[in-house]
Amino acid sequence: MSKDFRETIKFKLEKEPTDTPKDIFRKVFKALEEKGYDPINQLVGYFISGDPTYITSHQNARAIIRRLERDELLEELVRFYMENNDLNG
Repeated sequence: MSKDFRETIKFKLEKEPTDTPKDIFRKVFKALEEKGYDPINQLVGYFISGDPTYITSHQNARAIIRRLERDELLEELVRFYMENNDLNG
């Protein structure tokens, strides 16, 4: 503790690795399938209602899907659909 008080100490906060929307969908889809749910129906229910209980807590899927806002996830779905179905013009 004999540091000079005029010196500035650098603090670096390590960020948690962030999942991409693709990672999120893959993990949540798999967890829903493992529990015997229809992933498409459950995800639609979540997107329409905003109620996270449409997503199982198995494999931490409910927390994972909430890492991004619903509109961000929907935007990614629309972008992927448009790019992969030659509807972009």
